Amino acid sequence: MSAPAVRRALLSVSDKSGLVDFATFLNGQGVELVSTGGTAKAIADAGLPVREVSDLTGFPEMLDGRVKTLHPNVHGGLLGVRGNAEHEATMAEHGIAPIDLVVVNLYPFEKTVAAGADFDTCIENIDIGGPAMIRSAAKNHAGVAVIVDPQDYGEVQADMSANAGAVSDDLCTVLAARAFSRTAAYDSAISTWFSDQLGEAFPRWMSVAGTKKQDLRYGENPHQQAALYLSGETRPGVATAEQIQGKELSYNNINDTDAAFELVAEFDRPAVAIIKHANPCGVAIGDDCLSAYGKALACDPVSAFGGIVALNRPLDEALAGKITELFTEVVIAPDADDAARAIFAKKKNLRLLLTKTMPDVSITARMVKPVAGGLLAQTKDTGHITADDLKAVTKVVPTADQTTDMLFAFTIAKHVKSNTIVYAKDGATVGIGAGQMSRVDSARIAAAKALDAAKEAGLDTPATVGSVVASDAFFPFTDGLLAAVEAGATAVIQPGGSIRDDEVIAAADEKGLAMVFTGMRHFRH
Repeated sequence: MSAPAVRRALLSVSDKSGLVDFATFLNGQGVELVSTGGTAKAIADAGLPVREVSDLTGFPEMLDGRVKTLHPNVHGGLLGVRGNAEHEATMAEHGIAPIDLVVVNLYPFEKTVAAGADFDTCIENIDIGGPAMIRSAAKNHAGVAVIVDPQDYGEVQADMSANAGAVSDDLCTVLAARAFSRTAAYDSAISTWFSDQLGEAFPRWMSVAGTKKQDLRYGENPHQQAALYLSGETRPGVATAEQIQGKELSYNNINDTDAAFELVAEFDRPAVAIIKHANPCGVAIGDDCLSAYGKALACDPVSAFGGIVALNRPLDEALAGKITELFTEVVIAPDADDAARAIFAKKKNLRLLLTKTMPDVSITARMVKPVAGGLLAQTKDTGHITADDLKAVTKVVPTADQTTDMLFAFTIAKHVKSNTIVYAKDGATVGIGAGQMSRVDSARIAAAKALDAAKEAGLDTPATVGSVVASDAFFPFTDGLLAAVEAGATAVIQPGGSIRDDEVIAAADEKGLAMVFTGMRHFRH
């Protein structure tokens, strides 16, 4: 048996886009319109008949609008089971008329928080009656349709037109699922905000929610499904960037671009990072991004092919020309001038993402990762080391230039998969070893890559000679340190804290190295 036609609809919306057109359609279908406050005014101003909800309940809106739909005449009309004789008798006895369609989108709590409103204003933008109506209608979706997003007006309109004024059972079920997802995300936003206000990184009950921005072609591999969600966080980045050109972003593109942009955001000076598989294959700072790009590319030009390039300054014509000399998947920057855009436009598949501003790397965020049977949660690694934090532990004390390069290298190590070794010189990486099971292997791989890069450039000596080296965690044995010495490193920065620190320090002294401890490690798994 097909669903009965919609005869009464209750509309109460904060976002009024598309409202009048949809209300006009409902009125043309002979649907009685019941509404509240500003929504009723918008419908009436369009010349459509509308019944105030206070007329339905017998009570005026009260308490500054906090109470207007929390009434048996509303929720009875939503929750009464159609075809249930006892329910229908009770509704008739108390004069409760059924409501067949609910159109509600909630007070703009998320937007209010994002705008930086004060505590009391945010509290006032927590919707109570709206979620209650949505949940009532969604629970009783066998007889009631519920719309929580203006994007669904067209779908419901087409369905009603095809079903003699009724919303089909299948669509009612889909709408109910969307409704519960919306209220869950809304409550999650409120919960997260409250936890932030209280300084609770990890509340007793944790919720994670987002709004789908787009489906992706697939995940890490073609047999995996994927989508991109927006968390509501205002921090600029890949998820909120404007894509100026290029083909659709993939899951891996997004993951790698996020890693690249977060890395260059660490630096005040012009910086460029080239990323491949979420690991940097070259990073540099300079007087401008053009010079930084050249130094970053020189670190590992082979791996840079098909990589992601991130800048912390606007893209200009000269740099755009250089980047397009090599196949690149994505470029992300705060902005790009017209000449740069024109150059990129000739590469139709190259994605260009612009963010307007750079993210603040000091902002703490909660990172969540699923594990079997649960979730792992931690705060983002916002750890930052300055020269004042360094403890010289060797007889040779680092020079000012070595200290500057060590701090640069240690910052890069924070963004490389562990175990990590980073060689750097003159504000540029010259060798990177990532994700190895032993630190000594990372040191040797980084040195080998530097040797390959030297041969590619026609140089007799790899750039690791005279470099500094950073380790994301302590050297558990002297072998990793000695591998760095073999590569030509002259100064070392590492967290310290190994039971063999004395042996490592003695080995550094024997080789005439300068070494400093940071007291902070940067594992990235």
